[in-house]
Amino acid sequence: MKIKFLGHAAFLITTADGTKIVTDPYEPGGFGGAIGYGPLDEPANYVTVSHAHADHNHVRMVPGSPRVVKGAGEETHGGMVFRALTTHHDTSRGAERGGNVVRVIEADGIRVCHLGDLGHALAPEDATALGGIDVLLVPVGGTFTVDAERATAIVNRLRPPIAIPMHYRTPKIGFDIAPVDDFLAGKERVRRVGGSEVEVAKESLPEPTEIVVLDPAL
Repeated sequence: MKIKFLGHAAFLITTADGTKIVTDPYEPGGFGGAIGYGPLDEPANYVTVSHAHADHNHVRMVPGSPRVVKGAGEETHGGMVFRALTTHHDTSRGAERGGNVVRVIEADGIRVCHLGDLGHALAPEDATALGGIDVLLVPVGGTFTVDAERATAIVNRLRPPIAIPMHYRTPKIGFDIAPVDDFLAGKERVRRVGGSEVEVAKESLPEPTEIVVLDPAL
């Protein structure tokens, strides 16, 4: 499996058989230009959406007439399993920013968990419901999601072999959120790939957790 960071909370996951999944596609130029990442020009088979905000559900950016997976429940397509955990976009049970879906994608023997715009700590029962996670895509920028401290607590609770930060400040993001360095501070097992993509195989997952930092591709 290959995981490519497109930007913000959008990733392109390519399975061993060439199936392509895009997570949380953003609207290029959205929010008055606050989203400076460019459009995706690579077709996908599936798109997952965590919630209905323009920086996470701009499905029409994705070429190829992909099947859209959103909302609660479990779906199986082509041997892949998409599972959902209903959470909130804030610490007020959704009263401020609404709901959020944490999505687990099972493919190639790998369980990838995309936290979307999770805005609160995960309860022990949430961690139990998610089960074992191999790759965690975790927001770290704060303001609209969990901040560096809460993101670290989530990583420590779930203990994935690989954690990939997302939804943080870069030169192409105008939102008032923190850069990734706030999350990385004090962590020893950090690997900066120096590119936008990492390849993941079940038999070579690291232990303990390794923070893998990818450069936005777009």
